[in-house]
Amino acid sequence: MPEHKLHIYIDADACPVKDEVYKVAFRYGIPVSVVSNSFIRIPAEQLIKRVIVSAGADVADDYIAELVDQWSVVITADILLASRCIKSDAAVIAPNGKPFTEQSIGNAVATRNLMDSLRSTGEITGGPAPFSPKDRSRFLSALDQVLVRLKKRAEEQRP
Repeated sequence: MPEHKLHIYIDADACPVKDEVYKVAFRYGIPVSVVSNSFIRIPAEQLIKRVIVSAGADVADDYIAELVDQWSVVITADILLASRCIKSDAAVIAPNGKPFTEQSIGNAVATRNLMDSLRSTGEITGGPAPFSPKDRSRFLSALDQVLVRLKKRAEEQRP
């Protein structure tokens, strides 16, 4: 049986926790793909790979969604990308540490659509709350939990 290949994908264009992902990835020895539409500085480390996709709506999302599987962790605030990745059994975490799951994604998509509608009519003009140190801490904890769970599953499935 082949060894399972854990991998972290970052939807990187507006991700505020890239450095945190790198630190956790180094600790566990897990490769990371930093996917964006433009150049983003990354550490000069073999585990970290920069992937620049062509400009266009959802090109980075499509790249990530096509590659993920049950051994993948996706870091994104994009609810529609999260939904696509969950369908491929990937673990998905928002930068604020909130995990997207099969149980929560339906409500998240519905809320996103409602908020889009309210913004387009001018009913709501503000955006999300500012990113806080508490969000960063919650993210690190959530990422660590997911990676521990995936590593344990991989070890249980080894011959």
